[in-house]
Amino acid sequence: MGVVSRPKRLGTRCTAVLVGVLGLAAGLAGCGSTNLPAPSADFGYVFDQPRPVPATPLVDQYGRSTTLRSFRGKFVVLAQFLTLCQEECPLTTGVFQELQRSVRAVGLGREVAFVEVTVDPGRDTPARLRAYQRRFGADWHLLTGTLGNITKFWAHFGVYFQKVPEGKPPATDWWTGTKLTYDIDHTNGFVLVDRSGDERFITQDIPDLHGHLPAGLRSLLDSKGLGYLRHGVPGQSYTIRQALGALSWLIGRRVPLASG
Repeated sequence: MGVVSRPKRLGTRCTAVLVGVLGLAAGLAGCGSTNLPAPSADFGYVFDQPRPVPATPLVDQYGRSTTLRSFRGKFVVLAQFLTLCQEECPLTTGVFQELQRSVRAVGLGREVAFVEVTVDPGRDTPARLRAYQRRFGADWHLLTGTLGNITKFWAHFGVYFQKVPEGKPPATDWWTGTKLTYDIDHTNGFVLVDRSGDERFITQDIPDLHGHLPAGLRSLLDSKGLGYLRHGVPGQSYTIRQALGALSWLIGRRVPLASG
């Protein structure tokens, strides 16, 4: 799965959608509800106008029906992913683990919901999501749905995804042991949602973890993914501290990195 490039920080195959999204952005300086600095314009986009998240029907890893709006009342950290990703998704899962550890360390575990929604609904069934959760420590909400609903859901956020041929030689499915027959290209990053259910921040950058990732997640990476792990992507990467700073801004309380 290749990273979708972003020339001029908007260059994805969903540029037109993002241009429309950016038309709603009233300012990039801050939200006015906290003295903590807002994420910088180089990192992503801050929305100061109400932008409710969609109520698109989804299904969690236990087969239960839900929507993103069901998390209203909590701060939400949302990311796109697929369980068979070999490049940036395992890195994002690693970021989520650090963020979750940090908010729990300051007693905010019940206030913040971490949510990953697939871009591969054809393979990411609830059973596969549960297996991913158990094996790789994704101790949060993993959501899937019909192709139509997943497409509609991610279109709201300007997230592009498309089925593409699997690389050669094909990778092996970590769950079934069979060879993969296709991959999914998609835009990257994460979204922050406030307690009212409004999108407040979006980035399309890729994590730069400086080589640090749990062994299980590292095992999912192909050669390109290992390169991202070691070096990030110049001009398109963020650190865990940046992500935690953005989340602190959203919450209105500084949350230190638990791992130091």
